[in-house]
Amino acid sequence: MIYAAALAVLALAGAAFVARLVYGPRLADRVVALDGVLTTVALAIIANSARTDSTQYVVVAVVFVFDDSAATVIYARFIETTSGGGAP
Repeated sequence: MIYAAALAVLALAGAAFVARLVYGPRLADRVVALDGVLTTVALAIIANSARTDSTQYVVVAVVFVFDDSAATVIYARFIETTSGGGAP
């Protein structure tokens, strides 16, 4: 029962991040939303692994999070270089 509740909360979080991804007014908002979506997917993989009592997909989730972090850093660097750098 607790796993169903956790997956439901993760589904709501994912939906909120997707809404921000679609309707975000700036590129930075969309990058943060994409990071949230990918992190939510990784957490859902881990919650499903806990539900099935299997560690088979935990490695996949960890690799997924590392790729997610690298992509966020790359996008942040892109935004920084295209917007002129420093704070407004």
